Amino acid sequence: MSRFNVRVPRRHAGRRQPSTLALAWVLGLAALAPSAAWAAPDAPSLSYAEALELARQAAPALRAQQATLAGSSALAPAASTLPDPRLSVGIENLPIAGPDRWSTTRDAGTMQRIALMQEMPNRAKRDAREQVAQARIERDRATLAATELAVRREAGLAWLAVHFAEARLSQVAGLQRENRLLQDTLPARIAAGSAMPAELTMARQEALAIADRTDELARDVRKARVELRRWIGERAAAPLQGAAPAMDVNGDALRSSLPHHAELAPYTPMRAMAQAEVAEADAEKRGDWSWEVAYSRRPRYDDMVSFQLSFDLPWQRDRRQQPQIEAKRREIERIEAEREELLRRHAAETDAMLAELQALDTQAERLRAAGLPLAAERVALATAAYQAGRGDLAAVLTARSQVLETQLRAIDLDAQRAALRLRLSTLIAE
Repeated sequence: MSRFNVRVPRRHAGRRQPSTLALAWVLGLAALAPSAAWAAPDAPSLSYAEALELARQAAPALRAQQATLAGSSALAPAASTLPDPRLSVGIENLPIAGPDRWSTTRDAGTMQRIALMQEMPNRAKRDAREQVAQARIERDRATLAATELAVRREAGLAWLAVHFAEARLSQVAGLQRENRLLQDTLPARIAAGSAMPAELTMARQEALAIADRTDELARDVRKARVELRRWIGERAAAPLQGAAPAMDVNGDALRSSLPHHAELAPYTPMRAMAQAEVAEADAEKRGDWSWEVAYSRRPRYDDMVSFQLSFDLPWQRDRRQQPQIEAKRREIERIEAEREELLRRHAAETDAMLAELQALDTQAERLRAAGLPLAAERVALATAAYQAGRGDLAAVLTARSQVLETQLRAIDLDAQRAALRLRLSTLIAE
């Protein structure tokens, strides 16, 4: 039974009924007419496309990911750069006993020394580090694209939530206006003997139920506006402009594109990073080298210049380098397994959403082809019976509330379909 259904005693069949067409309009036909927009018409409007653009500009998550990408890009040049050289100064062969102790000039063997040393990582290691840096940039770029897509999706869902919440509220506002008009006309008909006093009580009871429903839907509008404000800021208070966007979804094309899902995109550069780290660990087997040039000043003899080369000796490869290589290879396996698991999960979720969308499309088509016309027909029949004295006002109001519930159901189906189409349209990052 409808929530607006109110029962009153049946009218006497012999009582003369009003025959004016205005009564039928009041009781049913106007419920099918579209209502005016809920928002103020003179305020700057907010379109769906504008909401998405505002979200892209204002979302803190996007700014955070942009900063991450800028940071990894700034670090890239340092990846393949040689380590900073070392400058050392000191005194060699300084006497600490005897008559020349602590003197830097009297002993012939004392030298003042300055040296420059440069470490030289092998080329394979430097190339691997450069590859890691480039792969990190690609990972952050893919994550940024996925984040931007998620922001657009959530902002679009918030806009749609406001749009359909206001549509529901407008439908109930139309019924509220009809109820008010009914209450205004009933006293005169009661005085004329064409209506019963209980009918006015019934109309007032219906008004209370409509007020409760209006409060609930107004609350939903406010909550939807709050969610929209989270993504676009103060412009969320503006009235919406335009209808919900029409988004076509090709199920077969979508399934074939799932390997390019936005959340899967970072896994390709992550795997490249792990492979480059394997190459870097493998380059440790070759060892690094360094060179050093030193200038020594002697107070009593000629000055000297020294040059030397140093080489790493990775002679414990099985205990030091090989475990690191093995660990990095296991990291590659982990990334591949996570990507495969995520791909399967998204494939299942996509199939479920496509099945849900197909069911909703069928229900929406059935509701508009048969549900709404039948509800309108019920209102017309109940109104005709009431006018002919074979029915009471309760049946008319019940039929009218059923029209409202059917319209709200149609709006709910449209809201669910639009949200699903948006989600399906924002799975693949461009």
